[in-house]
Amino acid sequence: MKVTEIAFTGYPVTDLPRARKFYEEVLGLVPSWVNGTDEKAWVEYQIGSSILAISNMAEEWTPSSSGPSVALEMDDFEHAMQELKTQNIPIHIEAFETPVCHIAVIADPDGNGIIIHKRKPHD
Repeated sequence: MKVTEIAFTGYPVTDLPRARKFYEEVLGLVPSWVNGTDEKAWVEYQIGSSILAISNMAEEWTPSSSGPSVALEMDDFEHAMQELKTQNIPIHIEAFETPVCHIAVIADPDGNGIIIHKRKPHD
């Protein structure tokens, strides 16, 4: 057995219209596929070669601030953080720097943690 890539990262949401507003208007993602209705669906966002999915179709799949997380690579980390703070998006972990990146963790409307990330250039 050999795993070759991540097929998708999925987040459970409780209020699909509210979640879509966050992912599409705050984060600027564009749906690549939607299966369901405006109120109950599986929504996928193609980001590079990866998929980020949100859904409220499975009642037993519930949001969590300590569950899985996706790291979204930002073109301009500082600008992204300023925009998120301006919009009063909750921040689980304030921005900090490591030897290889800049990183912070924000919350979606259900409290799911989302990593905001920027790799440093290689030497």
